[in-house]
Amino acid sequence: MGVSASNGVSAVEERQSGKQISKSTKPISIALKKPRAGWTVDRMLEIAGKVSDDTVDPITININGDKYLIRTIKGEFKRKFPVTQGKNYIEVSATNKAGTFSEKKSVYAKIPNLPLLAILTSDTDNVYTDLHIYEPKMGEADLAAKPTAHIYWADTSSESGGKFYLNEQGGSFDQPGYGPYLYTHSSPPLGIYRVDANYWPSGDKAHTLSTLNLTLFGGTANEVKKRVQVPLVTPGETVTLAYVKIQKGNTVSVYVPSVDIKPKKGDWPDWVLESPLTRKGTE
Repeated sequence: MGVSASNGVSAVEERQSGKQISKSTKPISIALKKPRAGWTVDRMLEIAGKVSDDTVDPITININGDKYLIRTIKGEFKRKFPVTQGKNYIEVSATNKAGTFSEKKSVYAKIPNLPLLAILTSDTDNVYTDLHIYEPKMGEADLAAKPTAHIYWADTSSESGGKFYLNEQGGSFDQPGYGPYLYTHSSPPLGIYRVDANYWPSGDKAHTLSTLNLTLFGGTANEVKKRVQVPLVTPGETVTLAYVKIQKGNTVSVYVPSVDIKPKKGDWPDWVLESPLTRKGTE
């Protein structure tokens, strides 16, 4: 597909997006080398290419409506993302003073459905917004019990099969930036999951806006998608972004404590309703 363009960058977009807008006034061409159009049997799909304006950093990658900021190195970009069963729509966009330019592709994925996908990003460079997932214990009889398996950057797989993907940028796995931090589970245990973000800024960065994209049982009749945006302000603070409850029959409930009305007693266990929204450190 060809490159499309929208002209102009508003002052509001430049000020509020958290992105550095390139000063070049030349139209941008985007060479999207991967993926190749067609089909794949891989769960993780590499998106790679190059933008003609090598001062553009970051670019935006849109996968099935979910947007992520990805760093460039001399105009080049490369990152693997999980895809869902069926047709996946991919758009790469780059912005400078001439406008926003994009390149699109679609790929059909011949893979099993992915029951649980969590992707955490931020809108600011040079900050850590670490994703922490707390899973139910495998085989736990009490489906209202507190989750005990902790999956994060230092422990990237769980006994039950959960997988955490580090924020790899340019070959480094420990770079502050936009993310994304990824978590997937192909066979999630029944019970309650807690999804947290731990914030560590660097330099003169005071705050960032974190975005959590949750997809449960994507591509099925039970699909649930949830987008959560929470500002992160205090260094070292952990914020609970969401609780996810998976029950028999692939029934899913999501509670976002920062914006949702507090559920009635009985809908969620007391430990969820009484838990603080923020805490120092991780636990």
